[in-house]
Amino acid sequence: MTLPQHLVPSLADAAPGGRVQVEGDEAHHAVVVRRLRVGERLQLTDGVGRVALGTVEETAKRAFTVVVEEIREVAEPRPRVTVVQALPKGDRGELAVEVLTEVGVATIVPWAAERSVAVWRGERAAKSLAKWQATAREAAKQARRAWHPQVPPMATTDDVLALIAGADVAIVLHEEAVEPIGALALPDDGDLLVVVGPEGGLTEAEVAAFVGAGAVSVRLGTEVLRTSTAGVAAVSALLSRTGRWS
Repeated sequence: MTLPQHLVPSLADAAPGGRVQVEGDEAHHAVVVRRLRVGERLQLTDGVGRVALGTVEETAKRAFTVVVEEIREVAEPRPRVTVVQALPKGDRGELAVEVLTEVGVATIVPWAAERSVAVWRGERAAKSLAKWQATAREAAKQARRAWHPQVPPMATTDDVLALIAGADVAIVLHEEAVEPIGALALPDDGDLLVVVGPEGGLTEAEVAAFVGAGAVSVRLGTEVLRTSTAGVAAVSALLSRTGRWS
């Protein structure tokens, strides 16, 4: 059984034999909700590749101290995957973020597609982004990820075009595409980008713009998936053909 994981701001000064104190909401949830106890072994991570394994020495309501036994440096998984996720309705956005995090996506970019029903504006935009970021953080801890995903502010279509231009391989999921996702040639390194449209589908103009920027329009199969699950299906299909899953 893998050890439970907790996120800390930094492990830069952590070393075997030393101590790391975890404070705030992270510690409160561990001690009060999860009932963390003295003597329990766990792992801490800073979310950018450094992991400390250790034993709980002391607990309080909003703090606990860990004696470090081992430090591990984990290389960032390659190829690196970014998913541009069109805003789904309701809580399906958090579902998409959760499963994309669990499968190993490095960056999840919220995007307001032309046919997106959900709208992020003003205070709602800040709250919705915070929900996505919190969901990614908790899912990453559950998945024991050493590298936690980034969830940047909502992108415009122009932002997505720039991401496509900078990727080594970029795909757009589209039910009318001719090329299957399994026909793509994939690198063992570099940056992969997947664009997932909204419930109402991508417009012809969006698909044309993305393809013009360098993306390949692909289909997953004969079925049409929900926007909240299409991304994880596509990323799984891609990673199964790379060194990350072999």
